[in-house]
Amino acid sequence: MKVAYISGPYRAESERGVVENIRAAEAVALKYWKLRYVVICPHMNTALLGGSLPDRVWLEGDFELVRRSDVIVMMNTWRTSRGAIAELALAESLGKEIVYEP
Repeated sequence: MKVAYISGPYRAESERGVVENIRAAEAVALKYWKLRYVVICPHMNTALLGGSLPDRVWLEGDFELVRRSDVIVMMNTWRTSRGAIAELALAESLGKEIVYEP
């Protein structure tokens, strides 16, 4: 089974927006589980931990997960996220398979 990493926005202007971003990522993650991937969904891994550590810690951890994944799934809202843009650049530099969600 391939390992798929879900990439998209986490942060938002409000707490509700963060929860909505987590739920959107969760829906994409479930889709890929159903397609028989093993899924890494960082939105759920660190849900609501924002502010506990500097943002750089989360991003560095996400980069390591990208390195260990076979496929990077870019959510349709990825362009609004600096983190997702950086994850995509890393995935491209590593020659990872990239899937863009419609």
